[in-house]
Amino acid sequence: MPSRPTRPAPARLTRPAELSELLGIPFTAEQLRCATAPLAPQVIVAGAGSGKTTVMAARVVWLVGTGQVAPEGVLGLTFTNKAAGELAERVRRALAETGVLDAAAGGNGGEGEDAPGEPAISTYHAFAGRLLKDHGLRLGVEPTARLLADATRFQLAAAVLRSAPGPFHALTKSVSSLVTEVLSLDSELSEHLVEPDRLRAHDQALLAELEGGGVRLTNEALRQVPRTARARLELLDLVQEYRTRKARRELLDFGDQIAVAARLARDVPEVRRQLRSEYQVVLLDEYQDTSVAQRVLLAGLFGHGGHPVTAVGDPCQAIYGWRGASVANLDDFPRHFRRDAAQADDGLAERHSLSENRRSGGRLLALANTLAAPLRERHEGVAALRPAPGAETDGRVRCALLPTHAEELEWLADSLAHLVRTGTAPGDIAVLCRTATDFPRIQSALTARDVPVEVVGLSGLLHLPEVADLVAMCEVLQDPTANAALVRLLSGPRWRIGPRDLAMLGRRARLLVPPPGGAEQDPARRLAAAVEGTDPTEVVSLADALDTFLESGGHQDDLPFSAAARVRFAHFAAELRDLRRSLADPLMDVLHRVLTVTGLEVELAASPQALAARRRETLGRFLDVAAGFASLDGETTLQAFLAFLRAAEQYDRGLDGSLPGGDNTVKVLTAHKSKGLEWDVVAVPGLVRGQFPSTRGQTSWLAGAGVLPHPLRGDAATLPELTGWTARDRKQYDTALADHQATEELRLGYVALTRPRSLLLASGHWWGPEQKKPRGPSDFLTAVRDHVEADPANGEVEHWAEPPAEGEQNPALAEPATEQTWPLPLDPAALERRRAAADAVLHRLRRHRPTARPEPGAEDNSARAGLPHQRERSPEPEAGPARQLTPEERRLVASWDRDLASLTQELRQARRKERDVPLPQSLTASQLMRLQADPERFAADLVRPMPHPPQPAAARRGTRFHAWIESRHEALPLPLLGPDELPGGNDSETGALPAEIADERDLAALKEAFSRTPYASRVPHRVEAPFQLMLAGRVIRGRIDAVYRDGDGFEIVDWKTGRRRTADPLQLAVYRLAWAEQHGLPLTAVRAAFVHVRTGEVIRPTDLPDRAGLERLLLTGSPEEPVTPPDRLGA
Repeated sequence: MPSRPTRPAPARLTRPAELSELLGIPFTAEQLRCATAPLAPQVIVAGAGSGKTTVMAARVVWLVGTGQVAPEGVLGLTFTNKAAGELAERVRRALAETGVLDAAAGGNGGEGEDAPGEPAISTYHAFAGRLLKDHGLRLGVEPTARLLADATRFQLAAAVLRSAPGPFHALTKSVSSLVTEVLSLDSELSEHLVEPDRLRAHDQALLAELEGGGVRLTNEALRQVPRTARARLELLDLVQEYRTRKARRELLDFGDQIAVAARLARDVPEVRRQLRSEYQVVLLDEYQDTSVAQRVLLAGLFGHGGHPVTAVGDPCQAIYGWRGASVANLDDFPRHFRRDAAQADDGLAERHSLSENRRSGGRLLALANTLAAPLRERHEGVAALRPAPGAETDGRVRCALLPTHAEELEWLADSLAHLVRTGTAPGDIAVLCRTATDFPRIQSALTARDVPVEVVGLSGLLHLPEVADLVAMCEVLQDPTANAALVRLLSGPRWRIGPRDLAMLGRRARLLVPPPGGAEQDPARRLAAAVEGTDPTEVVSLADALDTFLESGGHQDDLPFSAAARVRFAHFAAELRDLRRSLADPLMDVLHRVLTVTGLEVELAASPQALAARRRETLGRFLDVAAGFASLDGETTLQAFLAFLRAAEQYDRGLDGSLPGGDNTVKVLTAHKSKGLEWDVVAVPGLVRGQFPSTRGQTSWLAGAGVLPHPLRGDAATLPELTGWTARDRKQYDTALADHQATEELRLGYVALTRPRSLLLASGHWWGPEQKKPRGPSDFLTAVRDHVEADPANGEVEHWAEPPAEGEQNPALAEPATEQTWPLPLDPAALERRRAAADAVLHRLRRHRPTARPEPGAEDNSARAGLPHQRERSPEPEAGPARQLTPEERRLVASWDRDLASLTQELRQARRKERDVPLPQSLTASQLMRLQADPERFAADLVRPMPHPPQPAAARRGTRFHAWIESRHEALPLPLLGPDELPGGNDSETGALPAEIADERDLAALKEAFSRTPYASRVPHRVEAPFQLMLAGRVIRGRIDAVYRDGDGFEIVDWKTGRRRTADPLQLAVYRLAWAEQHGLPLTAVRAAFVHVRTGEVIRPTDLPDRAGLERLLLTGSPEEPVTPPDRLGA
């Protein structure tokens, strides 16, 4: 990050009123005061919908337009790539529209050496990454250090766990859970700048105090503390090994970036001097969400001498404390960023407020203000929101309290369906939930009413049944002790094992590993014990009990399993055993094999129902997440992927791709994900006691080994303090923690209730789907009702159920269990057609295979009669001894038949001089170009694949130059790309020479060349964007190097680092079509260009073929010929 001289622009603006005239925005007095404030530190407490981004852009225009700073002397930081792009575009457009840049250029048209630069706007992580690349060597961090993607962190941590020598006496959780805890503790150490030795000393001192005899631990909660401390010490050894492996491989994760950058800012004065000289003005967005380490970084660089830093944030929307954010940073900003003596006597930075909300109607704001009253008392400078002039009476609220959870969701779905039918666009509606638990029911209810719906975020996908069953199957395959997942599958609609058989399965599992002393237990308790725990050293395995049904003699326990259960157990056990053989295969192969074996993919594809279509989309989105899961050293493990999913579900982590899409659908998402978004209509269901606000506290450092002790945190002063080790002290501490959690929930509720522009739907229920005690309205729903009843114009209470009578039973539990059909219900006619087809297939198999040996999957019909969703059939007479084979033996014989058939087919093909080569169902973009360039050679490569000569230069190009470009803009996951996906890596296949990045000087030359391209100062909308496109019955997969916003559309960019300027426009045509269809855009809204980095030349091919042209080219070799789809190539 070399320093460059910046020259202030000539003055163009002289009065604040001119700012409104030039931008055409009717600024409020408080907005103008913030935008035109003097060059001094200031913090702006910006309420929801108050136009903070507009104010930040206006401040840049004012400072540049008044000649106080040059455009390139402005640094703007925010959290997400999306937010950075929006702020950069807003600032760029404002500077251009007002002509400020022309004035800054001195009238030379913005060309030559005197041309003005642009403000540097990026994310906090990207800024830290650039800081490390330029100055990291001062602390021993190599400039070549690579960013470790979030998903890849789980793989490295899993590798540490797998190779750890142990023994670990205090760590009793499953490996996947320990992976999450290792990463959690490592992140907290980095976020609070705590060295491992300091944590070790703290826990050792804590153990000495608690076990030295001077403290009596009188209850279980207190006795848990030393156990947790010992577990944290063992976990710390794993964290240190994890850090050692990162350092050995020159890897950094996001936490490392911020921590090392903070040390640079704190300990190296030269870095501070250089950055302060380079950036005369700094803008910090969403400052309430910064961590302690980020505050140390920013205050260390810009917090002295009255440097003009403007921080913008809202303490009422500080909802990310659970992932390291500290709202105290915003409250304490005036002390961390002090003014000099010439600016103020007290030295404290000035505090401003933005309180006019231009999003919501006044009646909705009155409700939000009532809810946030306790928050305004806690934080200085927070003003109540007020509506824009003319909107004082806008906004309505409709609320309901229904008797049951099912009735609440019916009310919600009916209300939204009515709005859609009466003219509200589905894309203007959102459903915000506290957790993702209700997502499947909400999706089903809306789909049943023909309302298009989209579930947003990975954590939401994991709760949908088709994804949940796939993940449960993977958990059972990976971990034989995953009893909870196995019970989910056995009791689900596919296998439908009843409680009695499940209890006996648990009893058999316990009998396989007799408890100490041979103590007997009730079968139901045994099953519960097996499901509850996950410690492989203490918990029996239901999967082991399942395997006993594959043995010819079975297990001699005489347990009275039902006949149907025995058959289903045997089938499922054989299925699991067969799938476990492929666990070493690539992750995507494992997932597709599970889908094939379970039949879920086929069932969903064959069903015409709207719900099935939505579930197919859901499954496809989940597989896209799995495909983008970055690999480490070429190996993507199922274990690491499952740990990643567990963290996503627990912490609601999401990638930029998990933000709401642009489709015209009702968005269903968590309240956390809704921050910064807005809709005309927002529904907030589940406002019941214990759920929203949630009373489920976060894991305490006294009980969780992966949690940093509060006394060591950088924001310890804002957290509850444990004053002693008596039972009373612990109870007071737990109460204080609960109050702290209640405040966090209040902030989350405030965020949810400030998202709607015109209508809020709020609802709750008395009886949950599985609860034995009634829930009732939460404080949030009660506040909504009070608001509505205070003035009839505020809205209406549509329904308010009376409390259940004393001793009343939950009607949901009293209802008989409904028969479930897997995976979707079929109408009688469709079900009969399927049964007739199955009978026809079995009849044909028996007629053409008269021997006693059955076909694969065509076991004896007496067994098939016990399978779920099969019609009862009369058992057929035994045909011979082969009927006595076990299911596993029959599968073995069937595998021999398949092998013989395959060998015979290969022999026949080998004797042919010419053959038809089936075109693969899935092609990469590079394979498509090879097919178009030379079909015969491509067919020959398919028949006999030959290894390509190694291309070390191309590999370096992919892993170094491309990573360098990405690190300029955003700390994004860097997936391990295949040879065909490397940037420019296809050059050898299309006739170009390799890039030959032979040494550091050549790489530096490429970087310098890139800085001269028009894209060097632009922030991409997406980088390394994966896509999957269906063309002429074939799936085309690939990755787009970069996507930029281009006015009202997008521009696709493909970097070319080769020395020869050859590129196939077909590549851009495929990319353009994929991006347009993925985001529902017309092709005219997407441009495409090759950027030859070495020369700076930008080539935008014209007349790129559309979908029809690409399909004709794929099928016939020419975009002009008629489509006659061949499925085979001649070779």
